[in-house]
Amino acid sequence: MELEVRHLRALCAIADTGSLHKAARQLGMSQPSLTTQLRRIEQEIGGQLFARERTGCRLTPLGRVALSRARPLVSEMRALVNETKAAAARASEGPQLRIGSTASRAIPGWLRRLRLRLPGTETSLQMDVSANALLRMVAGGQLDVAFVHEVEGSPLRMPEGLRRRVLVDREPQFVFLAADHPAAAQPVVRLTDLAADRWMVDPTVDGEWDGLLRVLRAAGLNPRVLHGDYLTASSLVATGEVVTVCQPTSHARPDMAVRPLHGDPLGVRLLVAARTEGELDAVYGDLEASYWEAARQSPAYGEWLAGRAKAA
Repeated sequence: MELEVRHLRALCAIADTGSLHKAARQLGMSQPSLTTQLRRIEQEIGGQLFARERTGCRLTPLGRVALSRARPLVSEMRALVNETKAAAARASEGPQLRIGSTASRAIPGWLRRLRLRLPGTETSLQMDVSANALLRMVAGGQLDVAFVHEVEGSPLRMPEGLRRRVLVDREPQFVFLAADHPAAAQPVVRLTDLAADRWMVDPTVDGEWDGLLRVLRAAGLNPRVLHGDYLTASSLVATGEVVTVCQPTSHARPDMAVRPLHGDPLGVRLLVAARTEGELDAVYGDLEASYWEAARQSPAYGEWLAGRAKAA
């Protein structure tokens, strides 16, 4: 028997699930058929790949060697199929640019610039709070490019083979608080000024809760925390129920203030990722111009940047 990609998929499924029964269900086949297939694979390789135990299947040393080679091959085959399908779709429907992004005020300007510069290209946008999910979609061929935020201290899981470019190496994170909050009277807020406040955080944003927790604990704080989404957070901030971290490009409102945090304790890195350098080149300049346009439109961020420039 000659080994094929489907055999390698079977090995990966057994290793991932630890069970012939679960692997067979995942692969859409019967357990006896998978057992027979595994036996033939082991005969072809010349040794036992899994030890069958009462608790399931455990990789043997030979199995670990085989899996270390099988996984990249399966991943490459999946990427080949996805990218080929995507290329075929683009060829039949005309030029397309599929963008994924976490939340950013740079997006409207970015899309506007792309539309003006590439009038014959159909641009789509997919938003997601999970940067890791967007990166996986780029690697899998479902997106062409992703603009994501990497929280300091919580590195993203960058899929193998992606190209990336740093837009901003460290963007400081500011705080949203009610306009009548006592700390809002100051141009810069200390974390200790918010010791009595309840913080709101979206735990589905990759790395955000861990990053904020580290910063608060480093300041000696153990505040009350409310988990939710940032759309809801705005109304709660305005009424003084919570305070929350926000991007520096955020805009204040009559009932909400945006303030830098003293010492800039929390930062994120802004990245653009694609499968090729050419795809990065096609979007990076427009994104960079749009980001700094959004930065200039934010009074709080503009003042922060001017202060940094003066200090330099």
